[in-house]
Amino acid sequence: MFTDETLDLIGAESTWRKSHQQTQESRSCQTLPVHTAEAETQAKDVLENSTQTQDQISQTLSLDRDISDFPGLVEFLRRVEDVVIRELVKNSKSHAFDGFEVNWEDQNDSVSCMYRLQHVDAQERGLQVTSVSWNCTGSVIACGFGRMDDGDWSNEKASVCTWNLDRQNLNPMRPDVIIDVPTPIMCLCFHPVRPSVFAGGLYSGEVLVWDSSRSQDLILAQTGMSADTHREPVYQVNWVPGARRGEFVVLSAGSGGRVLLWTIDGAEAKLTLSSGYAFVPQQMPQCGAASKPRGSTTIGVTSVALSPWDLDTFLVGSEGGLVLKCSFSSGTVAAVPPDGESVTLRNPMQFSFSPRGGPIHSVHFSPFHRNLFVSVGTDGLAHLHSVLQPHPLLSIRVSDSYVFWVRWSPTRPLVFAAVTGQGLVQMFDLGRRSLRPTSTIDQNTGGQPAYCLEFNPKHTNLMAVGNADGSVNIWQLSAELTEQGAKETAVLEQLANEVTD
Repeated sequence: MFTDETLDLIGAESTWRKSHQQTQESRSCQTLPVHTAEAETQAKDVLENSTQTQDQISQTLSLDRDISDFPGLVEFLRRVEDVVIRELVKNSKSHAFDGFEVNWEDQNDSVSCMYRLQHVDAQERGLQVTSVSWNCTGSVIACGFGRMDDGDWSNEKASVCTWNLDRQNLNPMRPDVIIDVPTPIMCLCFHPVRPSVFAGGLYSGEVLVWDSSRSQDLILAQTGMSADTHREPVYQVNWVPGARRGEFVVLSAGSGGRVLLWTIDGAEAKLTLSSGYAFVPQQMPQCGAASKPRGSTTIGVTSVALSPWDLDTFLVGSEGGLVLKCSFSSGTVAAVPPDGESVTLRNPMQFSFSPRGGPIHSVHFSPFHRNLFVSVGTDGLAHLHSVLQPHPLLSIRVSDSYVFWVRWSPTRPLVFAAVTGQGLVQMFDLGRRSLRPTSTIDQNTGGQPAYCLEFNPKHTNLMAVGNADGSVNIWQLSAELTEQGAKETAVLEQLANEVTD
C-alpha cells in the first residue's frame, strides 16, 4: 500500500544575501589638523631699589670730658674705691660659678597630666593597677590589674591592657588590647627589643609571655602549673640576656623565696626552667645583717634590681627588710630539700645590707653610677646605698606612709622618683642641700595609694604612674626635672665615695 520514494534535491538561492552585498559601502573620517602655537614673554625693564637709614646721632658720655663737669662724682669714687677693690679681689678667687652655663631659653617648670587611662570593666570590679611597663619604642604602655591590699588567696579574674599613645584616635577609656587572666596580675615587663612581647607574673605563681601582634592566641609561652613553677605570688619579672647572643630569658621572683630563669620554647608554647636560685636564712651572709630571720624556711623575695653595669650582679629585696647582693654565676648549692624541680637550685647571696624595719617594696640601680642603688619600703624612707658598704649613705623621708616604688631618672643623675601610700609622686634632687622633695605631684586619687611608676625609655619627659583607683596617669615632666645640669655626675661620684661610720 505504501512504498519508499526517492526524490531529487531541490535548492533555493538566497536573494537576501545578494541584496545586502550590493548595498555595502565603506566610510572613514578624519579630524581636522590641530594647530599649535608657542609664545614667550620677557620683561623688558629691571628696576632695583634700596634704602638706607640715616645716621643716628647718639649722645654719650665722653671720657675726654673734664670730670669736674660732674659735681660729687670724685667724692663718690673715692668713698667706694676700697670696697669695690676688696669685692673684685674676692670674686677673682671664688669658684662658685665654675662650670655654670647660662641657658637663655625659657624653661617650663610645670608638670602636666597628659592622659588618665582607665579600663571601665576593671574599675567597676574595683581592681587596682599593680604594674606598668613601657615597650622598647616608648609608644605602648601595658597595665596590669589585680589587688595589692588583699592578703587572702584570690582566684578573681583580672586583665592586662595596653594603649598605644601614638595613635591619633586614642581613647583613654578603651584599651587597644585587653587580655583576660585567671588570677590577678602582680607584675609586667616588656621585652628589651621586641616591642609587642611582654611577660607577666600572676598571683597564682604562674608566669606568662604574650605577643600582642598575634591575631588569635596572644600567649607566646607559659609555665603552667608544674613542679618548677612558683607556689606563691610572683612579684617581679624581668628580661635577662641569655647564653646566646641576642637571646633573652625571663626572670621571675616570688614570695616563696625563689628566683627562676625561664627559656621560651616557641614550638611547645611553654617556658622551660633553665636555672633557679633559692634564698634560705641559714645561708644568708652576715656582712650587714644584725640577725638571721627566724620562723621561716625561706626569705620571701619582693623585688629584684638588675645591674646595668655588671650582667652577673643583681639585688634582691625581701619581706624581712633585707637587701641582698647576689650573683647569677654562683655555684653554691642551696640548702633546700628537693621538691621535684628539674634543676638544682643554687644560693646566689654574696652580701647583706643593713636590715630595715619592714618589707622592701622596690630596689633600683642608678643608671649613672655602677655602685649606687636606692631602695624603699614600709618604713617610708628612701635609702641611698653603695654596693661596697653595708649601711646607707643617705636616708630620706619620703612619706609617713608606705613607699611602694622607686625609679632613678633616666636623664638626671641626681634625681629619683617614688610613689607613696597617699597617692603622691615625690621627686628628689640629691644635688640640693635640702632633703625635701623638689617636686610633689598630687594625682587627685582621693588619698588612695600609688603602686608603680616607670619612666618612658624614649620620651624621657614622660612618666607613667599606676594607682589603686584603677587609673594610670601619664605625666609630662618639666625641663627642670629632665635636663641634666652641670657637674651632676661629679656630685653623684662624690656621694658614692662617702664612707659611712
